[in-house]
Amino acid sequence: MPEVPVTSLDPRHQKLIENARVALDRGNLDYTLEVTAQVLKVAPGCLPVRKLQRVAQLKGVKGKGGFMAKAIGGLTNAPFLFGSGKKDPAKQLETAETMLAKDPNNVAALKLLAEAAGGLGLAETVAFALDAVRELEPGNRANLLALGEAWLAVGKPTEALKMADEILKDKPMDADAQNLMRKASIAQTVTKGNWEGQGSFRDKLKDEAQAVSLEQAAKVVASGDMTQRLLAEALALAAKEPTNLNHYRSVTQAYEKLGNLEEALVWVRKARAQPAGGADASLEKQEIELATTVIEKHLKAAEAAVTAAPNDPAAKAKMDAARAELADFKLSEAKRYVERYPNDYEARYKLGTLLLDLAQTDAAIGQFQQAQKGPQVRVASLVGLGRCFKAKKLFDLAVAQLTTAKKELAQMDDTKKDVIYELGACFELMGKADAAIAEFKEIYSEDIGFRDVADKVNAFYTK
Repeated sequence: MPEVPVTSLDPRHQKLIENARVALDRGNLDYTLEVTAQVLKVAPGCLPVRKLQRVAQLKGVKGKGGFMAKAIGGLTNAPFLFGSGKKDPAKQLETAETMLAKDPNNVAALKLLAEAAGGLGLAETVAFALDAVRELEPGNRANLLALGEAWLAVGKPTEALKMADEILKDKPMDADAQNLMRKASIAQTVTKGNWEGQGSFRDKLKDEAQAVSLEQAAKVVASGDMTQRLLAEALALAAKEPTNLNHYRSVTQAYEKLGNLEEALVWVRKARAQPAGGADASLEKQEIELATTVIEKHLKAAEAAVTAAPNDPAAKAKMDAARAELADFKLSEAKRYVERYPNDYEARYKLGTLLLDLAQTDAAIGQFQQAQKGPQVRVASLVGLGRCFKAKKLFDLAVAQLTTAKKELAQMDDTKKDVIYELGACFELMGKADAAIAEFKEIYSEDIGFRDVADKVNAFYTK
């Protein structure tokens, strides 16, 4: 099914849409909604009409309602796949339109609209629907990736780059986002060079070497020779456009693939030295992560030296110094980062974990209490609080935190088993054997091989 402009509609429908626009300006939303629904039944691929309909729907909502729809929609976080819908995308489209008529902020309905549009071959409508999801859930990584792919499908690589940037701000090492950025960058280069106008792709390139380079980059080939080629190109681009942070990211990634972490760190710091780089939180995170990895690399080398010569006091002293350096660096950088970004709850959780490992329990409690405000680390922070209170022998407080964490985990995976095990351990320390065994039996019934729950349950019944 092709997507069509308004000018391709029947003249009567064109007139109706013109009247609908006038009605929208005058506040007659009912007429606009009635007309757009009528036209979309005949021409579901007319995106301008669908956009007009959404404007009217959102004006009608005026910020009210939609809460439950968002909550339901938020449960569907699987990446969108083109053409992966059910057997009848036309019926899916009808269902999505009915749901959106009731609540235009229904995320599940917007995702269904995107899926149906993909099945019908309406690529621009796919991008439109996923972009609407982005407005409602700006932090939804899966949707940002899907939207980036959708922008690429309709020939808008610049928009796709923006989606990759959004993800990389929070997770600089996200492989999927880096892949999206690479494909979008290549597509943008091709578009700027007008290489798709005439002739084959290779005919538009200056030489065979450049053709191989771009094709391999698009396919994310990680061979040593190809990575060297991509590195050389990224270095040239960085020299040509020294304020473009994307080139610095490409150089850094290439050095990482080549195993040269020290040089990767150098280039992240060069990016941070640029006017836009100093305030880039994603680059700051990447700098910390790379610096940590470099120190860890040195520590592994020191540990290997001790393994090779266990009686060498100099080797052991070097290993101890490397361990101390790593611990101090992680803690100081975590504290500094949290001071700069106090609302980064994931960073607060990591700092709390470091403090707990160093037995700075009270300080760790403060970080976990703040970190639980972040949805992504809420449960982990509750567990951290439980462990802190357990370490302080405040077992009733520990049980309260762990019980809350347990309730918020629906699936019996390893994370939930860990929580239940900690809860059982707290009951044991409180002398509540029956309560403890009840928790251990809950794990036992799902996974007899988890830690030592089988021994605990068997011992209980032996008594």
